[in-house]
Amino acid sequence: MQAKGISLHIGLNAVDPIHYQGWNGELYACEADAEDMRKLARSRGFTTQSLLTAQATRRNVIDSITDTANKLSSGDIFILSYSGHGGQLPNSKEIDGQDETWCLYDAQLIDNELYRLLGLFKIGVRVLVFSDSCHSGTVTKPDAAIQRKFETGTMSVNDDSILRSRNMPKGDANSVYFANKSFYDAILNDDSLADTRNQVHASVLLLSGCRDEQLSRENAFHGLFTGRLLRVWQDGLFSGDYKQFHDDILKGMPKNQTPNYCPVGVVNSAFEGQVPFTIDFPGSPVTRL
Repeated sequence: MQAKGISLHIGLNAVDPIHYQGWNGELYACEADAEDMRKLARSRGFTTQSLLTAQATRRNVIDSITDTANKLSSGDIFILSYSGHGGQLPNSKEIDGQDETWCLYDAQLIDNELYRLLGLFKIGVRVLVFSDSCHSGTVTKPDAAIQRKFETGTMSVNDDSILRSRNMPKGDANSVYFANKSFYDAILNDDSLADTRNQVHASVLLLSGCRDEQLSRENAFHGLFTGRLLRVWQDGLFSGDYKQFHDDILKGMPKNQTPNYCPVGVVNSAFEGQVPFTIDFPGSPVTRL
């Protein structure tokens, strides 16, 4: 049976100031990132969907991921891309004292929740996550201390004067948290969400815009990470594997924005060895992280 490929592309140029205590989180290029990632996926044969700005609510994102998980079986592949603000919420159970988030239109989605959503995918499914957002280095897993780490790049080709960071300012982040404390604390204190024991059975690769402690930035056209990704991809001329793809993206990034490569769930060497965005899959040995 031929493998299926489905993709979901999320891009927010703003958030709802009603939930975010008056902060609208205006950005330039997140919708453009989502649409260009959607075009890339479509060119590779994926069935694609996008959720842009006001469409990208918690409910819509959760429902779309859940629906996709129900459609895919072993050998299939899902691409999930996010461009928007990344946030952090206080959590004393974390090594660094914080949980990373995606700032969706009407509320934040916490890394523990995303991890649980990834746990809905069946064993043998490949999941590829791109997160062009601040604090995104381990946004697909609850515990930043157990990630696999790789060498960082040093080359910079960007002018900081034209860039905007994709982070929620600390004052706004604190205001949003305390104004919605009971909502977020219910999620942050749900121990079942942080239980990493055999919860994700699929093979997940996260390529993030930066590390957890860093900021992702954008210019008027793309996020720096997404723009660099598209240049490395060269409309399909790239022929290396996922690790080489990450390394080539890294070479063109500023020193203070280090894209991460973070496997989650079941490590699948054949998956990691494929040309990126390949739907067909021969099967492989697997090892649980």
